[in-house]
Amino acid sequence: MPKTRLSRSLRATFVGMAVNALLASGKLVAGIVGNSYALIADAVESISDIFSSLIVWRALVVAAAPADEEHPYGHGKAEPIAAAIISTFLLLASVGIAIQAVHRIVTPEGAPRAFTLWVLLVTIVIKEGLFRFVFRESVEIESDVVRTDAWHHRSDAITSLAAFIGISFAVFGGKRFESADSIAAIVAAGIIAWNGFRLLRPAMNELMDAAPSRNFSGKIEEIARGIPGVDDVEKCFVRKMGYHYFVDMHLEVNPEMTVQVGHDIAHKVKDEVRRQLPAVFDVLVHIEPSGRPHRKK
Repeated sequence: MPKTRLSRSLRATFVGMAVNALLASGKLVAGIVGNSYALIADAVESISDIFSSLIVWRALVVAAAPADEEHPYGHGKAEPIAAAIISTFLLLASVGIAIQAVHRIVTPEGAPRAFTLWVLLVTIVIKEGLFRFVFRESVEIESDVVRTDAWHHRSDAITSLAAFIGISFAVFGGKRFESADSIAAIVAAGIIAWNGFRLLRPAMNELMDAAPSRNFSGKIEEIARGIPGVDDVEKCFVRKMGYHYFVDMHLEVNPEMTVQVGHDIAHKVKDEVRRQLPAVFDVLVHIEPSGRPHRKK
């Protein structure tokens, strides 16, 4: 992983950790003092963000390690593994929040305090801004695990909004709306669960070496066909490993050319693909005899 990418990834992660630590502490204290389980649930979500950011940090460091004898393709899989772990944490947190919220509906403990609404307003603004910053970084450096961390911040902003709505009903709606705070916590749990499931899928796809978009592999084939001596691309397999892509290609060439010429063509294809698509780390080329008629020299 280039140093600039690693440093930007770590910067986004550390900024998120610092903000989450402050917000989690404030929301937890305000939730306990203000008698709001929705706010406590929101604080728990922020605390889970801190742990997820720690996992992201370690994953980025491991993924940046160079290839070695035991890991000849590098350590890029650390990223989707971390993303899968974080997504699982989200799913588990949503279940715990929902169970406790239902318990609070069955045994109500009174309406929350009005000042908790101000805490949530500040949280929503900060977390949405943090999401936009981290997400922009993840797009520019093409990191799934940083993108997953960004959506943690967005889910936190959404759960805070749900808590704000629920607490508003509970505070201003009278005794019959006291359970609105807990209902908001259940809604927040559902949002957290949906984000966890949505983020788990791409992480599992990368772990299973799912192919990237057809546009990406199509561009690779287009570059290969543009190299003189390449008659066609028989196969093109692409898989993602952290920040990088690894390509396996079968190229059809004149069956009467020498091994040296075929070797040179393969290297030209590899070099050109990597030049035009810097995210491609390596290209393995297999030469196949073409069925296309060629003029004999």
